[in-house]
Amino acid sequence: MPATAATTRFGIALPGGSSGSLTPSGLADAARQIEATGFTSAWAFDSISRGFLLADPLTALAVAGTVTRTIELGTGVLQVPLRNPVELAQRVLTTHLVSGGRLRLGVGAGSTAADFEALGLDFTARFKRLSESLDIMQRLWKGERVNLASLEPVWPAALGGPPVMIGSWAGSRWIERAAREFDGWVGSGARSSWRALQEGIKRFRDLGGRRAVVTNVVVNLGSPASPTGPDDPYNLKCPKDVARERLQHLLELGYDDIVLVPQRHDAAYLQELRELTLSAR
Repeated sequence: MPATAATTRFGIALPGGSSGSLTPSGLADAARQIEATGFTSAWAFDSISRGFLLADPLTALAVAGTVTRTIELGTGVLQVPLRNPVELAQRVLTTHLVSGGRLRLGVGAGSTAADFEALGLDFTARFKRLSESLDIMQRLWKGERVNLASLEPVWPAALGGPPVMIGSWAGSRWIERAAREFDGWVGSGARSSWRALQEGIKRFRDLGGRRAVVTNVVVNLGSPASPTGPDDPYNLKCPKDVARERLQHLLELGYDDIVLVPQRHDAAYLQELRELTLSAR
């Protein structure tokens, strides 16, 4: 059933550390604060060799999982083709276990050639690798043997692995697979556009898709209003009253989850964002 303004959940991205500001306790402190403020999920992103350093998403979420109790933990999204699927299946299962089954695995093929070049991988083969890797991982999580690879006996609390959501562009054939074969679809506010988010969720729902997540919604409440043309990125780089209107637009589209990328993770700022999300309903 499509979400309504009253049922849409709001999550917060964990600190990425891209500016060199990540501290030894930064991930844990932020995760605790996200949960304490009343948000429903914490998310981590994935990139390699783009001129900035992000924390490994599964490590970051494992840390978050050990210091929280109720919030969901999502990747938005993890670039599966950059990894060996057997090794990745083990790491995913570990994060899912230590978080008490709260991992929500958003995955994608990747869209930045530099990430693949850094690892000596073929960028053009990424969609094929994604499909093959997901099949291997899901089989391993069930306790099956894949050629010589096996994770059995799989820990009972993590058997079957986490729900898997597909990150894709609105027009991709993968959005159909997200609706019919997997547990949801992840769209990006920063990497797509107002038009793509509107068209994508309509297509996803028409195909029978269940959970729709829009992530990477960058927040800067102190800046002048950024443009909102149909091909501009969706963000909250604007005054607070404008941000409320923009959130209302997204709520009307019926996304189940909206993931904000805040400037800061201190208690006062997260509380301000929490109040903003409540006032937009």
